[in-house]
Order: sequence, then structure tokens, then C-alpha cells
Amino acid sequence: MIINLVRIDDRLIHGQVTTVWTKEAKAERIIVVSDEVAHDEIRSTLVKQAAPPGIKVSVITIEKAAAVYKNVKYENDTVFYLFSNPTDVLRLIEAGVPIKDVNIGGMSFKTGKKQITKAVSVDEKDVSAFRKMNEMGVNLCLKVVITDPAVDFIKLLERDFPY
Repeated sequence: MIINLVRIDDRLIHGQVTTVWTKEAKAERIIVVSDEVAHDEIRSTLVKQAAPPGIKVSVITIEKAAAVYKNVKYENDTVFYLFSNPTDVLRLIEAGVPIKDVNIGGMSFKTGKKQITKAVSVDEKDVSAFRKMNEMGVNLCLKVVITDPAVDFIKLLERDFPY
């Protein structure tokens, strides 16, 4: 499997993803990797319906995503991995999928999270996952919309969550 883009965006498939990021990814398939969404039939159906025309969409668990990645049947498929949170990205990496770059888009503010940019709010669990990915050599880049300048996400975390 050829990974063209990995993005964290808790809205999953929405306007920016369908009109811009999918084109940027130049991938045949969007794979939404989320145990939570995969086990929610209504949400899974809605995510698939929001996909851009001509793009295949799969909504699968982390375990299945790791198995599919390792299946030689899909070795030439180009994919755009879409996640709702960094913990799921880390789990897929730990399952053996070689993710080297992660684009951070939107992570909504919720109770217990700290807003670090207008589009990204994190809690300690998120921070821990991002730090582990950074230690593994994963490039973490904040870029909410395609025209935004790329920002080193770890520097933002260190500003608000010093070691």
C-alpha cells in the first residue's frame, strides 16, 4: 500500500477534505481509521456518503487497517488515511504501518482539552501520542487548510506543554 497522505481531522470527511485534501493526496481511496466510527453504523454510513465522487472510502478499525496494509493484494493501492485523533495514528504505527508524516488539521475543543490554535485543542492523551510519534521520527505538521504555511506541531506542543 502506498500512503500518500495521513491527516488528523476529527470532522473526518467534510468540505475541505472532499474539495482540497483528497486532490492533494492523489489517492484512489480514503481510509477512515477509527474503531469508534467503524463500530457506529450510522456515522460510518454518513462518512462514506460525504466522500467526493469517484473516490472509494473505507471505514475500518485500527486492527483491520494494519492487516489490510500488510496484504500484498493492496500493495499498489494509493491511500489517504484519515483519523479523528492522534492516539489512533500511534496505534496504527505501533501495529507496523510505516507512517512517516502526519498532517494535523482540526481537533475540536471539548471539556478537558486545551486550545493551542484556533483549530486544534488537545488533552494529555493527545499530547502523549504526539510526543511518542515525534520520538519515533514521525514528522508532525499543522496545516489546517492547504494554503496555510506548514507549522512544526511539536514546537506548538512544547510551547503549551513543556516537558
